[in-house]
Amino acid sequence: MTGNCEVCGNQYDKAFEVVAAGAHHVFDSFECAIQKLAPHCEHCGCHVIGHGVEAGGRFFCCAHCAHTAGAKEIRDRA
Repeated sequence: MTGNCEVCGNQYDKAFEVVAAGAHHVFDSFECAIQKLAPHCEHCGCHVIGHGVEAGGRFFCCAHCAHTAGAKEIRDRA
């Protein structure tokens, strides 16, 4: 697929499409896809590109950030 990345505008012959929540997106790299689609940690602001954790409808990159933001029930290990 050739397409223009919706983040950086690069036209690339190896662009790819991602469908998320019914919306179609075209990117030239995973980096651009992360910039556009990945949620941000509610505490430190980094992009959550792994599993992360969710508490009270808020997303965090790790249990430490969730705990620091008041989600005391989140733990790194059970």
